[in-house]
Amino acid sequence: MFRIGKDWGPLLSSEYTQPYFKSLEGFIASEYLKNKCFPPKDQIFNAFNLCAFKDLKAVLIGQDPYHGMGQANGLAFSVNSGVPIPPSLKNIFKELERDLELPTPKNGDLSIWASQGVLLLNATLTVRQSDAGSHQKEGWEQFTDHVIQTISKSKSNVVFLLWGAYARKKRKLIDGERHLILESGHPSPLSANRGYWFGNRHFSKTNAYLQSIGVDSIDWKVDR
Repeated sequence: MFRIGKDWGPLLSSEYTQPYFKSLEGFIASEYLKNKCFPPKDQIFNAFNLCAFKDLKAVLIGQDPYHGMGQANGLAFSVNSGVPIPPSLKNIFKELERDLELPTPKNGDLSIWASQGVLLLNATLTVRQSDAGSHQKEGWEQFTDHVIQTISKSKSNVVFLLWGAYARKKRKLIDGERHLILESGHPSPLSANRGYWFGNRHFSKTNAYLQSIGVDSIDWKVDR
């Protein structure tokens, strides 16, 4: 049922035959048949389909897709164009403006980041409508942990952006001597308003690191 294209396939294909993945396939097939789930089936692996492994520069780890109608598009923190921008994404854009003096985007679709080598990876790739966390602990986390470990072992000099307690727990999967790990609070209003998000300057720090190793920086501007 699930297969990832582009150059990720050979790296991740061994997982497809694992018992947990077979169970996950069955669970997701049933969920999409019986319930309204997000993102649409053809967008479940958008994070990989829009960001080739060979072009990978940064990994941004989220937890769960948005569970409102029309929001999720397979990219962590991203929403479809024309959809109201959620609070956490609003705070991401506020920090983007403070850090790089870019105008606040009116569009919440982060596909432009993915196309430049930013893997916008949710730990859980699907969710039932209006039921946050409903597809957690069904196998997705094991798969996405494998993705993180594969990147850590197979690449060098990738920037990992770990925002919030959940994402920061993934640090143990990453070789900090091979990669740059940037950590901060979560951009959600609760965390951001307590001072754990604003001022982290992760966008400029990412670009400074990439430039220091001779890699083109990321144009973080969203609206085109």
